[in-house]
Amino acid sequence: MTGKLGLDPALVARARELARRAGQPVVDLARSHTTVSVERAVLRLAGVTGADPDGIPWVNRLVDAVVADVGLGHGVAAPVFDALAREGIADVTLLAQKAAAGSVRFAQPSGRAATAARRASRKAVAAGVRAIDRRRAERDRLVKRFGDPQRRPWIYLIVATGDIYEDIPQAQAAARAGADVIAVIRSTGQSLLDYVPEGATREGFAGTYATQENFRLMRAALDESSRELGRYVRLTNYASGLCMPEMATLAGLERLDMMLNDSMYGILFRDINPIRTFVDQRFSRQVHARAGIIINTGEDNYLTTADAVDEAHTVTVSQLLNEFFAHEAGLADWQLGLGHAFEINPDVP
Repeated sequence: MTGKLGLDPALVARARELARRAGQPVVDLARSHTTVSVERAVLRLAGVTGADPDGIPWVNRLVDAVVADVGLGHGVAAPVFDALAREGIADVTLLAQKAAAGSVRFAQPSGRAATAARRASRKAVAAGVRAIDRRRAERDRLVKRFGDPQRRPWIYLIVATGDIYEDIPQAQAAARAGADVIAVIRSTGQSLLDYVPEGATREGFAGTYATQENFRLMRAALDESSRELGRYVRLTNYASGLCMPEMATLAGLERLDMMLNDSMYGILFRDINPIRTFVDQRFSRQVHARAGIIINTGEDNYLTTADAVDEAHTVTVSQLLNEFFAHEAGLADWQLGLGHAFEINPDVP
């Protein structure tokens, strides 16, 4: 028996091996498939921004246009960057606008055109990855400058007004009162939106819409609080639902520190297609690994649907699977905030 809990290390190793055996086929599936949100995340890294007058992001319009012409099976990067070269356009957002207007057609390039398109797409996406790297380095500098809270555990408080401009003063007040991590709860139902809203929002329901601009505004406000208080205040949001990869990408670009990211939440609690969920979660966790973001998994939700004692084993199974999937995607142990849903009752074996 070892460790604080006196667990049998052989039993722990056996449990982790079972999680690997259960999870590896899912990883194999995720490595060989894609989704519209994965492809949109790739194009966001390549620089697509903004939305049309109806609020539909240009990245959605671009992916939809590519899918209509050539399908999704080989990804959208090669057709997009092939079209950029054919049309003589340098701006990928401008290409999205032209595609939405029906003035651009897409094809799966071959030969030298395919080689050139792949080279150009890698260069463009690499620029987005480097931007995430810069934000991670920026976090490291600020933590070194302002310091981490000395106490453990960190105090985690929630804001959820629906209005980002109301959330900000609440978040700063919470930090002054001792909060170390601020979580901006997402608007009800956003996990089922197949797009990420654009811009600052003021009309969320039981939470505030997760958007890149809202991420930017809250991060700037908490940086101001970090300077005021002399300790780095962390920011949490959500990478779950239908836009997991995009949320992770935007979080990396705007230097969020933690994200709610569970490998099975969308399947169990939002009835989202399981294949899509597992493909999306792997990509999102790869982005989180690169961005130095801590993930929090969702085992707390089990208490809402099952008895905490009779079904306690499901929590452990979920933790083991979340750990396996996280490690496979490149997350380090310090980035894993595994959730829990146990009744803390000393009389229960």
